[in-house]
Amino acid sequence: MPASTILDTVRQPLADAFANVAGNVYAYVPEAPMVPFVVTVPDSPYLELETINKSTLHIKINLVISVAVAYNSNPASLDNLEQLVISVLKVIPVGYTVGAVEKPTVTQVGPSNVLVADIRVSTYYTQTN
Repeated sequence: MPASTILDTVRQPLADAFANVAGNVYAYVPEAPMVPFVVTVPDSPYLELETINKSTLHIKINLVISVAVAYNSNPASLDNLEQLVISVLKVIPVGYTVGAVEKPTVTQVGPSNVLVADIRVSTYYTQTN
């Protein structure tokens, strides 16, 4: 039986948790995502080795969950972003640690301006041979 992978045990369960969030969920950053959206990307540092020996590999994995809404008017956009952040925080699976929610910024994605906030999360992955 093949060993479990980071995709199987970390990234996919996180993506699956967002299925009921009121936004478009992406497993990667597309060229022109439709707002509102949620996308998970590696953070820096991405992988932090905790234990490495002949039989066990234990890694802390750091990710960023970027959430974005249309930037039409500051008060409404901020409220929409806050609601999306809270809905994402509610469904993050057990075993993930939420570090911080970064300040919202206006970013141009394709032809549109979006209001984006990053949620920093981490979890652990262990592989034994």
